[in-house]
Amino acid sequence: MFKNFLLAVLAALSMAMFSAATLAATDINKASQAQLEEVKGIGPAMSTRILDERKKSAFKNWDDVVERVKGVGPGNAAKFSSNGLTVNGETFTASATATAKPKVDKTKADRKSTKDSNAKS
Repeated sequence: MFKNFLLAVLAALSMAMFSAATLAATDINKASQAQLEEVKGIGPAMSTRILDERKKSAFKNWDDVVERVKGVGPGNAAKFSSNGLTVNGETFTASATATAKPKVDKTKADRKSTKDSNAKS
């Protein structure tokens, strides 16, 4: 009986170690295109956008990734992070993007300011 229990514990430990190895962190600033694409949810198009932005400069944090990479918002950042992607070893937290600048559609803002100035004339 003890032998069966010991075998079950060893099997569970080996499965846990295998699971941890498959979910090993992939740092966005160090990963190759192939390594990025191993992260669930990142395909060839997204990995190319990440690498193009990384060539300009390394990502400082998750806010920087959300701001610079088209298609990465807080939702995708959370998904990528839960699937093993990190930025400088850090996982994504929802509060990380709370301080990020909101994106402004400049064309709408420009139209509104033009419309307002025309109304005053």
